[in-house]
Amino acid sequence: MKEYLAEKLGVNREVLALSAARFVDAFSNSILIIILPLFVAELPSRWLNLPEETLVGILIATFGLIASASQPPFGVLSDRVGKRKIFIIIGLGMMGVATFVFAEAEQFIHLILIRAIQAVGFALTIPATLSLMAEYTQIQTRGGAMGIYTTMRMVGFAIGPLAGGFIQVHYGFRTAFYMVGAISLLSVVIVALLVQESQTTETIHENDDDNSLSFREALTGEFIILGIATVVTAAAISMMVALENEFNARLSQTAIGFGLAFSALTFSRVFLQIPLGRLTDFIGRKRVIIVGLLVLAPTTLLQGFVETTGQLVVVRLAQGVGMAGISAPVFALAADKSKGGRSGTQMSIVTTSFGLGIAVGPVIAGTMAGFISFQSPFIFTGALCLLAAVLVWRFVVETVRR
Repeated sequence: MKEYLAEKLGVNREVLALSAARFVDAFSNSILIIILPLFVAELPSRWLNLPEETLVGILIATFGLIASASQPPFGVLSDRVGKRKIFIIIGLGMMGVATFVFAEAEQFIHLILIRAIQAVGFALTIPATLSLMAEYTQIQTRGGAMGIYTTMRMVGFAIGPLAGGFIQVHYGFRTAFYMVGAISLLSVVIVALLVQESQTTETIHENDDDNSLSFREALTGEFIILGIATVVTAAAISMMVALENEFNARLSQTAIGFGLAFSALTFSRVFLQIPLGRLTDFIGRKRVIIVGLLVLAPTTLLQGFVETTGQLVVVRLAQGVGMAGISAPVFALAADKSKGGRSGTQMSIVTTSFGLGIAVGPVIAGTMAGFISFQSPFIFTGALCLLAAVLVWRFVVETVRR
């Protein structure tokens, strides 16, 4: 069985361990995504007299912007040091410990500061993780391996919101923060015990005086296009977070209903991410990414026009189909084009773009919904998905030969 998985899906101990750690991290963070917007409504905001949805957008954007700005230098640093594992352990530890502190927050500004610390931890973790994934996989099976990694991440995101909504409704905020913090630290144990440093990284670091690329050197045209596609995708799936309270009021639902709708996207991805990732190993990454963006465009638009919780769940399920065709294939394509031992810098372009999209999406939603209309951010971002599809079709070169 072990040999079959290694041959067909590119699975080895490091891939499974990194995927498991990402599952734990995603589970914990998705609980916070559901709880923090509700927690914002409970705390005073002495410095910012803004609508509640705008405050939520600022809080989410803080994480995304700091994480996005921090990932490139940490990616470069991991290349220069020639180590990945220590970056992952420190980053996961920072995120877990900071979660405990949420329980003691008394003002909105406290949430901003804590979330900023978590963002730095996240920035330490993600480029190093994907660099190890790139270096422990082969191009023939990389799509399948990335599919496993992103599927585990999505399983965590699928379960987390349901658990978060239940805990908040029945036990309150403090219990939720303590539970999430304890769970987060489990990912540190997984990486420390099961992940080994890549020999590729260590060998190149020892034998090459110039063992890293600058971020500007890594920022080639194709990586820019993949980054744009990733920004748009992340923005499309994250916008609804800033409008949680508006969705609940419009659809007459509780945090549990919103959590169910939010998780629906990840449930569809769970079933499709591995087969679509593996499909790219045979027919190529590019065409699957384009189809994913074309599916994401109308499903993003429809979120602004749903009238019931059931409709929102269905739209999010369909949105997950598009997302499944983008996430793992983009990571695999970026890994195909990255250089071994220097992948921290190049993979950070894609991971930075995802964090930037997570930050920009809620800001777009909160701003446009607050000052224009509830539907406007969904219309705008749906159009951006179509533009991203055109850019990928026109400027990205396929790496897999059928």
